[in-house]
Amino acid sequence: MTTGYNFTQKHILGIHHLSVDDIDFILKTADSFKEISTRAIKKVPTMRGLTVINLFFEPSTRTRLSFEIAAKRMSADTYNISATTSSAVKGETLIDTARNISAMKPDIIIMRHSFAGAPEMLTRYIDASVINAGDGSHEHPSQGLLDMMTVREHKGRLEGLKVTIVGDILHSRVARSDLLGFTRMGARVFVYGPATMIPPGLEELGATVCSSLEEAVADADVVMTLRIQKERQKDPLFPSLREYAQKYGINRRILDQARPDAIVMHPGPINRGVELMPDVADGPRSVILDQVTNGVAVRMALLYLVMGNT
Repeated sequence: MTTGYNFTQKHILGIHHLSVDDIDFILKTADSFKEISTRAIKKVPTMRGLTVINLFFEPSTRTRLSFEIAAKRMSADTYNISATTSSAVKGETLIDTARNISAMKPDIIIMRHSFAGAPEMLTRYIDASVINAGDGSHEHPSQGLLDMMTVREHKGRLEGLKVTIVGDILHSRVARSDLLGFTRMGARVFVYGPATMIPPGLEELGATVCSSLEEAVADADVVMTLRIQKERQKDPLFPSLREYAQKYGINRRILDQARPDAIVMHPGPINRGVELMPDVADGPRSVILDQVTNGVAVRMALLYLVMGNT
C-alpha cells in the first residue's frame, strides 16, 4: 500500500476539506488498491473485524453498491440502511437515528442525504468516521476523486488540462466536487448550461462560465456532461427535453471541437439522447465505465485511510 504520507482526515465530508497533498495521496492509494479487483479472489483482510454502515436517505445504484463492494473486498462487515427501512418513516429525527446507530459501535458510516450539511452534522453526535456519499446539492467527494483518478489515468496529469462540465450545474453536487478538485489540482474548469442552471459565484471558485457550447468544448481535454436533476427542481428550468438536447447535448459534431484525444465522462445515470448522445456515450472516447471501475478503488482507499484515524 502507499505509505510515507500522514493522512489525518477522520471524515471525508467534501473536497473542500482536502489539500492538494491529501488528494494526491488518496489517488495514489486508490491506484494501489485497483489491482485487487482484478484478482481471482477479490478480497484482502485489511478491514477484518470493522463495521461499515451505508446510511442512504436517497436512491443510489453506483455509489451505494460501490461502497459496499469496496468494504467487502477489504473484509469489513457491511450493513445497509435506506430511508424506507429506517425509523425515519416513523418520525425519528436524524440525530436520534445517528445516536442509536452510534450506540452499536460502528467504525465508519457512509451517508447520503437530500439536505446539504447532513453528514457534517452527523459528525457532531457520533464517534465513527463519516464519509459523505452526496448531500443535497452540496458535494459528492468520492465522485470528484474518482473523476480525477480517471482523468489522471488517461491523461497522465491534471495540471494544465481544460476540463469542461456541461449541464445542470445548479443542482449538481458532482459539479461542485469536480470544480473544487480539478482547480485545486491545477486544471482549468469551464462550465456551460442553461442560464437558469448556472448558479452565481462559480468564477469565485475558479470556473470559467462560457456563453456557448462551442466555446466550452473547444480544445477541451475532458468533456463531462451532467444529468438533469428533475427531482431537485421545483419549477421547470428549460422548455423541453428536445430543446435541451439540441442546445446542450453532446453529440459527435460538438465533440469534434474538443482536442482529438479528449475523453468523455458522465457520473451517471445517463439520460441518453438528452445530455449525451448514445454514439458518444458508447464511443471510443467514452471513459464512463472506467469511472465506475475506479469508483471501487477510490472508495476502498477512502475506507482504508479514514480507518487509520477512527
